[in-house]
Amino acid sequence: MPLDGPALIKALGPEAGAGLSTVHTTLCRREAAAFQRAAKSGEDLLVACTQESRLFLELNQQTQGAPGLAERPIRFVNIRETGGWSKDAKAATPKIAALIALAQMPDPEPVSTVSYKSQGRLLVIGAPDRAERAAQMLAGKLEVSLLVQGSGALQQQKTLEVNSGQVTQISGWLGNFEVSWTRSNPIDLDLCTRCNACIDACPTGAIDFSYQVDLAKCGSHRDCVRACDAAAAIDFTREPQQFSESFDLVLDLQSTPFLSLHQPPQGYFHARDDSQLLTAVLQLADSVGEFEKPKFFNYKQKVCAHSRNEKIGCNACIDVCSARAIRSDASRKGKAGGATLAGIIVEPHLCVGCGACTTVCPSGAISYATPGPAEQGKKIRTLLATYHRAGGKNAALLIHSQGAGAALIGELGRAAAVDAASHGVPARVLPLEVWHTASCGIDLWLSAIAFGAAQVWVLMTGEEAPEYRAALREQMALAQEILTGLGLQGQHLALLEARDARDLVELDAALQVAPAQVVARAATFTVQADKRSTLDLAIEHLAAQALTVPDEIALPAQGSPFGSLVVDPDRCSMCLSCVSACPSAALADNPEKLQLRFIEKNCVQCGLCATTCPENAITLLPRLLLADGGRARKQLRVLNEVEPYCCIRCAKPFSTPKAIELMMAKLGGHPMFQGASAQRLQMCGDCRVIDIHSHKDEVRITDL
Repeated sequence: MPLDGPALIKALGPEAGAGLSTVHTTLCRREAAAFQRAAKSGEDLLVACTQESRLFLELNQQTQGAPGLAERPIRFVNIRETGGWSKDAKAATPKIAALIALAQMPDPEPVSTVSYKSQGRLLVIGAPDRAERAAQMLAGKLEVSLLVQGSGALQQQKTLEVNSGQVTQISGWLGNFEVSWTRSNPIDLDLCTRCNACIDACPTGAIDFSYQVDLAKCGSHRDCVRACDAAAAIDFTREPQQFSESFDLVLDLQSTPFLSLHQPPQGYFHARDDSQLLTAVLQLADSVGEFEKPKFFNYKQKVCAHSRNEKIGCNACIDVCSARAIRSDASRKGKAGGATLAGIIVEPHLCVGCGACTTVCPSGAISYATPGPAEQGKKIRTLLATYHRAGGKNAALLIHSQGAGAALIGELGRAAAVDAASHGVPARVLPLEVWHTASCGIDLWLSAIAFGAAQVWVLMTGEEAPEYRAALREQMALAQEILTGLGLQGQHLALLEARDARDLVELDAALQVAPAQVVARAATFTVQADKRSTLDLAIEHLAAQALTVPDEIALPAQGSPFGSLVVDPDRCSMCLSCVSACPSAALADNPEKLQLRFIEKNCVQCGLCATTCPENAITLLPRLLLADGGRARKQLRVLNEVEPYCCIRCAKPFSTPKAIELMMAKLGGHPMFQGASAQRLQMCGDCRVIDIHSHKDEVRITDL
């Protein structure tokens, strides 16, 4: 592939490009001595080859005087399949410079970890013969128990704990599974000696070598009961029994998995056929011991828009989680601003780190941690800034997973090297590898456009759950509405679908579409840890670059994190329950006046105010307000205001006209408020008590 060493040095700067004075063509073989000389220097090493990474690590180990990997790790970056092998490889210097600059960035700060401990207690669920075969494959490696169901032959000799029944629940994770099942068959496999007497005795052939009674065939002769008299394993009068037991691992051999999740918990394996069984057995054999993974998320309950005062608002994270790791928990309560909080609970042992919850969260209450938004934003800005500094134009950021996504891009590059019809990854397309594609959302997409990207594409493979695709499409539609509303021409955001290598032709074509309009001046702001702050910075920069800025941009109702509220003054009683329910301080009262005030910038459109309002007086209005240079969004404005209602006895203000009207309508038929007593509803609390006691005194005098 063509490499321009001097141009790369210029693009990266003298210090970063100091080691690029020589362009090596076969560094991994004929020129390996050059790598060894660099290894001895003790300086940081970055090797622009991932295919031969194992060889370079071995060379470093064999080079006398070279620091070990613990002292000086070696970084690797792929510049060949990602750009060097494509039809416009000669124009790929800016991209290669950007990829090298990205690879030189420090690793993210370490995060807390989640621990698993497995002692190898495995439950195999499935047909008897297949379950026992799986147990034989794992003999001596795990402590295996069977839960058999359906037909199939058990071995004559009992060597394993065998239960029968139908699974009713599987919960937990690696090292901490709880499995429940119901046993209703007349034969108790624990008591059964497998002597075969019942099989011989049954006149209808209802019992086979699974040692279970097929009740559909059973003629109720009970010959089997008499034959099993000594063991007493057969009892047709036995009520269905419930069992529950703990296991470290679960191997499910049923044709349909009991846990039909796109992301099942770690430690749960499903094997429909022999090929999947072999794969599962290999993984199960390595599933004993202590394991750790990163805690992928951070959660701030105080700003969570899920619920307040037992009213439900935003459910976005719960709905999108394909691992079912997030749930609502009304018992998790705290106090904030007089409101009772009930947050979500994220089980870190079930979380697989997809980050979709952080992408759909409108308030930023849940954020991605590995890497965090600030670190990911710095990567994007470095990638794009280096590309532009090297003369690159119309960059398209291609976000892909480090698993199937990286493999597809590699295959596309290799195809371009041998197939004249294949273009390969274009010079303007900058791949960005992430743990999971759903972890990057609207804050990072809009920041990338503000940093000068023409497009942001997300490559979806067979790894992503349907929930993630729907969520990303929804968020992209929202972001595109903002960009289009600001006057940027073209389609800036898109999901690219390529499930496997069979879709390479379509992927190759999708990467060659024309660029969309870029901003006149690239932004230099720093992506913040807080999602809302980053969105404000990106939108402010994009609006500043627009030729004309509308007063507002209408946004889709589904998933919008921006918007206003419409309050019906004829319904609103000014009870201000909506103020205490608001999780983002968008609503406020006024200690000096009866006012409902609002800061649109803070509103996350969770709907808690609307669901809390007892009069159904609030309607959500999704939009992005840009009037007055964006200052209107940040200003406190009045949504509703009324004059206070004054006590008819002492003239002290104590309520609102609407509240008194509603109270009189609801309590007008109560015996305590009939005739002249109805006026008590128009009195303050003090005067109402005085009036009641005065009336009682009058009654006593009349009685005397």
